[in-house]
Amino acid sequence: MEKIVIITGGTKGLGLGLANEYHKNGYRVISIARSKKEKLYTEEQYQCDLSKVETIEATIKEIFSHLDKNNTKILTLINNAGDLGTVNTVENLTPEEISYTLRINLTAPLILSSLFIKLTKGWDCKKKIFNISSGAAVNPYESWSMYCTSKAGLDMMTKVISKEQKEIKNGVKIVSIYPGIVDTDMQAAARNTPRENFKSVQRFIDFYEQGALTTPKQVAEKIYNLDVTKKLKNGRIVDVRNH
Repeated sequence: MEKIVIITGGTKGLGLGLANEYHKNGYRVISIARSKKEKLYTEEQYQCDLSKVETIEATIKEIFSHLDKNNTKILTLINNAGDLGTVNTVENLTPEEISYTLRINLTAPLILSSLFIKLTKGWDCKKKIFNISSGAAVNPYESWSMYCTSKAGLDMMTKVISKEQKEIKNGVKIVSIYPGIVDTDMQAAARNTPRENFKSVQRFIDFYEQGALTTPKQVAEKIYNLDVTKKLKNGRIVDVRNH
């Protein structure tokens, strides 16, 4: 029986760390990402720009056409792909910048979760959705209006879906995860934002210079361990730094 994980943004950063960690532990890893990564043999890769939400359904249905519900023990969707977006105060953002960031960070995970639940209806395996959220969901940072708003929405999505699924026989378990301060392209983008656009930029520079960032590998290991030790309870918001 297969253990399968589908990861968005699985070709770099935390997504790649999660792909490697789950693969190392015997999972079949499937990545949905904007680009394919050469010589990445640990995962099946499906190319999809999640900002183009009209392409998501065809991609996820293509993936499911290669899955066997009678040979699946665990099936997990990790909504990991995210974008910090343009860092600036809200009046200086264009409508397209706002729409783009919200499509990647919130609309795409909502569509993917909807399709995952629909397509796994009647499957007898363990079914899980992990939403990679952020402390920015509850901590408002000036110039991060799109990111903070989308992550807060992601957490509420987790809470609503958990309520919808908990009364269903073998429903999908769903969790939001705060990974902490991870050394990824997103952190680099935050550090490199002009000070006039981002008042808190020095804080992020200090995180980097003081060695406060964790690696994608370290965070992926924590998430996997929380998963297999059943500490990711349905509907919860889990900060890995507390474990």
